[in-house]
Amino acid sequence: MKRTQFVAGLLLVSALSVVSCSSGDDGLSGPSSEQTPAALLGNTGGGVLGTGIGSGLLACTPLPYAMTQQTVGTAGGTLLVGPHKLTIPAGALSTSVLITAEAPVGTVNSVRLSPEGLTFATGKPAKLTLSYANCPLLGQLLPKRIAYTTDLLAILSYVISLDDLIGQRVTGTLAHFSRYAVAW
Repeated sequence: MKRTQFVAGLLLVSALSVVSCSSGDDGLSGPSSEQTPAALLGNTGGGVLGTGIGSGLLACTPLPYAMTQQTVGTAGGTLLVGPHKLTIPAGALSTSVLITAEAPVGTVNSVRLSPEGLTFATGKPAKLTLSYANCPLLGQLLPKRIAYTTDLLAILSYVISLDDLIGQRVTGTLAHFSRYAVAW
């Protein structure tokens, strides 16, 4: 049974990939923009890599607002903000810093980290894990990644990410602090 579900999911993802790769400029009438996979998944892409259908921010049921602050020093530390987690490894910071992690309310799962622009020692990136357990099943089947965004959620770039489909979360490595969101 699980193999059948896996194959069905794989076929669905493949079909969505084919649909999302078409330009839509062939002159043929197709589904309205409200019915496209991008619209169903909340394509709010823009910026450097998030242009057009096939990439964007994953639309989800809004989570409650969450915010946490913690001073993190050379020993590193972990912050939990709602269902999301930030891990700073030992040696990533040369001095103690007050870290703020905020998960705003919205249809996109995102976290704003400050102080903005904070960077980490070479070879010691922070890891951000964003949950997407509150997102629709269709969105959960697509491979997810973490997008570096503006405050208005325009995608600037993507970070190296690992999607945990079973755990319904995606983890990425951060070179600096800013705003990050779950993308597909």
